[in-house]
Amino acid sequence: MSDSGVPKKTTKKIPTAANTLAVGVVGLDLQADKVVPRKKVFAWALWDWATQPFNTVILTFVWVPSFLTSAFFLPASLAASGLGPDGDYIDCDTPANAATAFCGGLGELASQLAWGIAAAGILIALLAPVLGQRADAHGRQKLQLAVFTALLVVAQLGLFFVEGTPDFFWFGVTLIAVGSVFGEIANVSYNALLVSVANPRNVGRVSGLGWGFGYIGGILALAIVVGLILGGVLDGTQGITFQLVGLGAAIWTVIFVIPIFLAVPEPPKLREIEQVNFFRGYVELFRSIRRLWKTARHTFWFLLASAVYRDGLSAVFVFGTVVAGQVFGFGFTDLVVFGIVLNLVAGVSTIIAGRFDDRFGPKPVILLAIGGIVVACLVVFFGASLGKPLFWAAGIGLAAFVGPAQAASRSFLARVTPAGYEGEIFGLYATTGRAAGWMAQTLVAVFIAVAANQTLYGILGIAVILAIGFALLWFVRPPAPRPAA
Repeated sequence: MSDSGVPKKTTKKIPTAANTLAVGVVGLDLQADKVVPRKKVFAWALWDWATQPFNTVILTFVWVPSFLTSAFFLPASLAASGLGPDGDYIDCDTPANAATAFCGGLGELASQLAWGIAAAGILIALLAPVLGQRADAHGRQKLQLAVFTALLVVAQLGLFFVEGTPDFFWFGVTLIAVGSVFGEIANVSYNALLVSVANPRNVGRVSGLGWGFGYIGGILALAIVVGLILGGVLDGTQGITFQLVGLGAAIWTVIFVIPIFLAVPEPPKLREIEQVNFFRGYVELFRSIRRLWKTARHTFWFLLASAVYRDGLSAVFVFGTVVAGQVFGFGFTDLVVFGIVLNLVAGVSTIIAGRFDDRFGPKPVILLAIGGIVVACLVVFFGASLGKPLFWAAGIGLAAFVGPAQAASRSFLARVTPAGYEGEIFGLYATTGRAAGWMAQTLVAVFIAVAANQTLYGILGIAVILAIGFALLWFVRPPAPRPAA
């Protein structure tokens, strides 16, 4: 063996750790001409559809903004102080209203939620890479996907038992936090399965299809909620409505995760990995990071840059509709309709952007998307006095960029991930993202606190993180674009 660690001669066409990391895209090149049946591609993409209610219905548009960070969880006297002459709660979009004890109480709920999610990020950072590495070693990406998808279902079921009183607030925050942990770790194995259903010429489109399926699934889930409201089955002023929404999200996930386990094959095991115990896995993790630094530095820097801007994207999802509800007065039905429109825009833009990804490469797509989101955040902050129309316009613009940024990021990493390292590298992807996961949520909490619990100021923290991520990505060398099939 040479000093570089690359064998001078080998009888097997199986990449070693050093040379695969140096080449980067070899994991996809080995099967560049493979044709995957569409049913397998769609079965893979349906996992995004299956788990989307947790992101769309629970985190973004219904459960968190209309329930967990609402007057339901304020003391009765404080909640009553926020009622206007018409019997509705006041909006917090003016300095006078924002200074009231009621709006301050809502801001405190938002801040506490941000701290809870930041703590969940630490858990993901600690667990994801080692679990991904162990899945690679055992060749059991699908098993790990099944375990953590099941745990996500359990977390959603737990939401059924969260009553709309202050005593249950931290129980709700805990379920949201651990659900985020389970969903993120499951997503590591889901991303690793991308190489089973794509080749270098279509990986951008396949990745975009998965995100697009997720958004379309979100549209349908939100439409069902709207239909139940308009039909008089659900009432957004009653806590039991949100308990039933949590139960429905769990059932949805169970039904639609089945195809991926029946149709999508386990990625081929292209290297032998020493099977070590859980704690020894952290030793191997640091070796992997060092190996990336030495042999695939552009991948290392991408993991770092994406960690920063993806933290900002996550905060957009969690915090954006909290701003809509607390600052711009979006009610339960408003948020659901808002969510349907935004998911439609995001789904279409993500599928279209996948073609640009395959043609021009993922880096230009990501940079354009992040820049657009920063502009949208600043427009919301400085134009807040224009009220709901402004937020609608900015929200639609933001939705057109968020999905493409996420899908192109996954495509970028898939293009530079060596064969047999999918679980480990995507585990590092999750870890670096969550290692930085405290930044946006912490800045949101700090900006709100410094502004005397004015929720609107939290959006500046998100804009700052996204701008830093944009600057870091600018200097990362992109993978070479592939001609479309």
